[in-house]
Formats: sequence, structure tokens, C-alpha cells
Amino acid sequence: MKQIINMIMRIVMRKAISKGIDAGVNRATRGRGQPKAPPPHPDDMAQSDGPTQAQIREQRRARRAARQARQAAKEGRE
Repeated sequence: MKQIINMIMRIVMRKAISKGIDAGVNRATRGRGQPKAPPPHPDDMAQSDGPTQAQIREQRRARRAARQARQAAKEGRE
């Protein structure tokens, strides 16, 4: 009986100590993330190399056409 009690106490103590260590490490490292970049300047945003509105519309059309083609093929198989 004493062995069972000791075994249970070891399990409980192991879990408690593990949680305590994890909490301490989390508390010690809290707030030490990546340094935040400043927000982009509005002038820099206007000169970005991102897709134009026309390119975005064309990509949407292509995705829609591909989705419709997949659906048509799927319906044809069933």
C-alpha cells in the first residue's frame, strides 16, 4: 500500500513541478517577442510592387473558371 501511495505522490509531484517550471519560464520570457516593425509610410504603400486591380480581377476570374470546370467534371463523373 505504501508503494502505491508513493507512486501516486511521485506522479502528482512530477506534474506539479513541471507545471511550475513551465509557468516560470513562460513568465520570464513574456514580452520578449520579435521587435515590431514600424507601420509602413503611406508614400511607400503607393509605390508597392503588388498586383494591380486588373491583375486581381483576372486572378479571380481564373479561379472561378477553374472552380466551375472542376464542378462540371465532378458532376459528369457522378
